[in-house]
Amino acid sequence: MTLALAALSASAQSAPTLQPGDYIAAVVNQDVVAASEVIQRTERLRQEARQRGEVMPETAGLRKQALEALIEDRVLVTYARENGARIDEAELDRVVANVAAQNKLTMAQLRERLKADGTDYKSFRENLRDQMMTERVREREVQGRIKVTDAEIDEFLDKRRAALEQGGQINLAQVLVPVPEGATEAIVAERRARAEGALARIKDGEDFARVAREISEDGNKARGGEIGLRPADRLPDIFVNAVKGLKTGEVAPQLLRSGAGFHILKVVERQGAASLTQSTQTHARHILLRPSAQLTAEVAARRLAEYKRQIETGKAKFEQIARDNSEDGSAPEGGDLGWMGAGGFVPEFEEAMNALPLNGISGPVVSRFGVHLIQVLERRTVEVELKQLRDQARGALREQKYDEAYQEWVKDLRNKAFVEVREWLD
Repeated sequence: MTLALAALSASAQSAPTLQPGDYIAAVVNQDVVAASEVIQRTERLRQEARQRGEVMPETAGLRKQALEALIEDRVLVTYARENGARIDEAELDRVVANVAAQNKLTMAQLRERLKADGTDYKSFRENLRDQMMTERVREREVQGRIKVTDAEIDEFLDKRRAALEQGGQINLAQVLVPVPEGATEAIVAERRARAEGALARIKDGEDFARVAREISEDGNKARGGEIGLRPADRLPDIFVNAVKGLKTGEVAPQLLRSGAGFHILKVVERQGAASLTQSTQTHARHILLRPSAQLTAEVAARRLAEYKRQIETGKAKFEQIARDNSEDGSAPEGGDLGWMGAGGFVPEFEEAMNALPLNGISGPVVSRFGVHLIQVLERRTVEVELKQLRDQARGALREQKYDEAYQEWVKDLRNKAFVEVREWLD
């Protein structure tokens, strides 16, 4: 069984029928959390912490964390079942068929594979239905909570205009030495030393692009680290501040530390201030995988990395993989998303897309919708009317407020839900 099918088979048991020897850890509305699920989720959390190099909490704390996560899952699913738009059988049939196609199985083979894994086919379908309903309810409810005022839009545009007038457009190149989240002091020291060694080579006169291709670990290393020309307000603030005052061709004298790791930055080109009424539109396509309760983002990312390798080596075409595997409405069009301006995508997606050259393919990119593989097909500059400009600002502000609104929504649902945690032995 492939990873995708194995994970979905496991998550199909999210509303379990208790087996002999199993017992209820919690009751959530009309649903239950089985003790066996808490044990499984605890082990998954332990493995994820180990992969990140983090110090793992004691078993009791980890189990409490696992139980709370499962309770939250049940709160969302039970709410979606009661309040979500119905998923018709034809749409569900299409999603199930897509799962079978991803795993290179016929429908009959899919049923046999699920049976061999002890998963009931009906439960498998209903789990997929729950996932789809939950996602749709989440978007509807959270977006309905977000309010953006005209005053906020005015302030956003004033700040953007000031940034453009001051910063213009910059083409930066970088050498990135990443630092894993939760890395130990020894790992951080080793990565810093590697970055300092690269900076020393550049200061000694070695070609920046050569060092970037050899040392850097970002998606632009093949281009000598070049990110590409873009307005200053479309770059991270810490990048713009780090190169403030540097002329074309100059390298920042000190390493820059960010959440991603250590950066060495070079100003490749500067241009005058961009116009607020001009916008760069991008024609892109993507492949989307949606992690399930048991399919982690890391597993989905490995699968997308393999798709990227197949595409870049000519063994497969991007559009065909998207048709066969992508889990959103763009799949029939080969993942084509059409033309989109600034603010048209969630920030994580847009940041990765903007960093790509034409025809470039990103590494796996995680957003709230899942994990994406992105390719840029075309770019163009267009004049933007005032209404479009304000709509773009409203979209960007809504995205900024999304996470807080989502957390508030989940908290409200949790407070209103019936939750009974029962005593059970380790």
